[in-house]
Amino acid sequence: QVQLVESGGGLGQAGGSLRVSCAASGRSFSSYVLAWFRQAPGKEREFVGFISGSGDSYYGVSVKGRFTLSRDNAKNTVYLQMDSLKPEDTAVYHCAASSLVGVRTSVGYSYWGQGTQVTVSS
Repeated sequence: QVQLVESGGGLGQAGGSLRVSCAASGRSFSSYVLAWFRQAPGKEREFVGFISGSGDSYYGVSVKGRFTLSRDNAKNTVYLQMDSLKPEDTAVYHCAASSLVGVRTSVGYSYWGQGTQVTVSS
């Protein structure tokens, strides 16, 4: 069982940066793949990226080159650094955990956080 709690986010400006964090409780944090998904009003949930226990990461097309994932297994925390923000990055960002590797769809993730709002003004 893994519990995930997101923090950070808030209001940012286009071209600026924000960072969101996801703290996990439970055993074997380092064995889980941690991912971020986002959902804007009226839109489907979108894959942002995932990071494996060893630190390998993969990003969705819309954020590649702008967003960076990292994790601190000692702190049971994963971070999403968001640079060069765009208004279309506005969404609720959810952290998720999976024991499967390489999954880019939400159905592959068993554990979810409540989400944190990110709003980017133009």
